[in-house]
Amino acid sequence: MITSSSNAQIKRVQQLLKKAKTRREEGVFVVEGIKMFKEAPIERIQKVYLSQSFAQKEACTAILREKGLAGEREQRVELVEDKVFRALSDTVTPQGVLCLIQMQTCTLKGLLEGEKTPLLMILEDLQDPGNLGTIIRTGEGAGVTGVILSRTSVDVYNPKVIRSTMGSIYRMPVLYVDSIIEEVLGKLKEREIRTYAAHLKGKNTYDREDYEGGTAFFIGNEGNGLTDALTGQADTLIRIPMEGSVESLNAAMASGILMYEASRQRRNKN
Repeated sequence: MITSSSNAQIKRVQQLLKKAKTRREEGVFVVEGIKMFKEAPIERIQKVYLSQSFAQKEACTAILREKGLAGEREQRVELVEDKVFRALSDTVTPQGVLCLIQMQTCTLKGLLEGEKTPLLMILEDLQDPGNLGTIIRTGEGAGVTGVILSRTSVDVYNPKVIRSTMGSIYRMPVLYVDSIIEEVLGKLKEREIRTYAAHLKGKNTYDREDYEGGTAFFIGNEGNGLTDALTGQADTLIRIPMEGSVESLNAAMASGILMYEASRQRRNKN
């Protein structure tokens, strides 16, 4: 059992929680909570840390058995004294379980292959962790096949993003690129994937377009929107109609509206 906060493993977890650079270098990220533990793919679990009190509960024993992590020989499970675990946790009320998960690599080729009609979210300089996490989770529900982000966007393995995904981070392919215009758009055109930029100057409202074929939506920075450069590359500018004095929607809300409109059209087609 780990009983000191100066333990090397504890220090490593703290660095993984705080620093995106450390996460990238090690190819590992941190998840917390019972739900995230239960949904974690067993082959990607590198280490499980259990608080002493949670380890004594039947619920913990049941999950360990379910995932094949029970038994004295299981080296991936480590007990942590409650006081040390509380100091380690990134949440206000820790549930007593924290896991290190191996990242999954993703390529643009992999996102496009095997998908007759891809549905992609392309996010430019998105900064809010909650927005990104919500987009990923909503995207899974709406049938999005991948999320592509500019390198300047928030780190998808930020603990706040991870919590917001509620497990979708395990299943939604996510790709970072240095240049959306140079690295992505040409490939989309080759696959005849139409691109739509959510923009106040959109010619048509979002529900007047056809998303039954390959589709990619552009969503911009929370404060500044899409850059002119990326906006100019979109096949079509679309807008979400507003009533009252509202000028724009939260990035995650706007994304959800667009994703589910595409989902609705595709369900009706089938």
